[in-house]
Amino acid sequence: MKVLVTGATGFVGRHVVSALLAKGHSVTAVARNADKARSMPWFTRVHFVSCDLHGDFRPLLSEDLRPAALIHLAWPGLPNYRDFFHLGRNLPADLAFLEAAVDAGVSQIMVAGTCLEYGMQYGPLTERAATAPITTYGFAKDSLRKSLQFLQQKKPFILQWMRLFYMYGEGQSPKSLLAQLDRAIDERAPLFRMSAGDQLRDYLPVEEVAANFVLALENSEACNGVINCCSGKPISVLDLVLQRCQARASDIELQRGYYAYPDYEPLAFWGAPSKLNDLPAAAL
Repeated sequence: MKVLVTGATGFVGRHVVSALLAKGHSVTAVARNADKARSMPWFTRVHFVSCDLHGDFRPLLSEDLRPAALIHLAWPGLPNYRDFFHLGRNLPADLAFLEAAVDAGVSQIMVAGTCLEYGMQYGPLTERAATAPITTYGFAKDSLRKSLQFLQQKKPFILQWMRLFYMYGEGQSPKSLLAQLDRAIDERAPLFRMSAGDQLRDYLPVEEVAANFVLALENSEACNGVINCCSGKPISVLDLVLQRCQARASDIELQRGYYAYPDYEPLAFWGAPSKLNDLPAAAL
């Protein structure tokens, strides 16, 4: 299948491109920074286009590049979840691009959503659960999904909304929990400052996230609409940190309670990945 991937050099995107290529798909990879793209191991195996989707995206939808499916991962400004640019800039730019893609004849569109669409609800959270976002990021993503559902009524297309929970792995933000822990261990810091760590979250290695994107893409008839891309197995942040310390053979001291819990997340929530779990195990 000919697939166009936006945000191809991002944390998730770089792994989604690799997973698509491993399954024999033809990939057009899109990102703003061409130099960063050249550093990717897959660069010579894709057709790369440097493009800012907030500018002129029309070349991406020309007849020679037009894909059978679009995986839209680009979303500037993370991990800032509260700034108004999510609503003022990202939302209208994304909607304009995705509507143009539908108008150009792209019949299958997969978009990265976020568990922050659920707001302060406690887990387990199903794919049918109502959304109640309290951050501008979560609200913008939720608004984009609902807008695309209205667009489907006018111009039918397959919409797969891959709602992401928590991830870790190569390419993660240096501000993420495990990246900071690894850095502290590498630098032989005497202690690692963290929250109390009692909050329950849903974590997946980013390689499994990428595999889920490809699995859903290839099974669009059985797996569409909102798709929880998660493990379905809650783990405390403390246990996640302890597992990492054990894997790294580190006895770094944990200074628990140094940071307060985020006020935009409930203490315990995780996803229920019903649609992915219903797909044949052999497809994994």
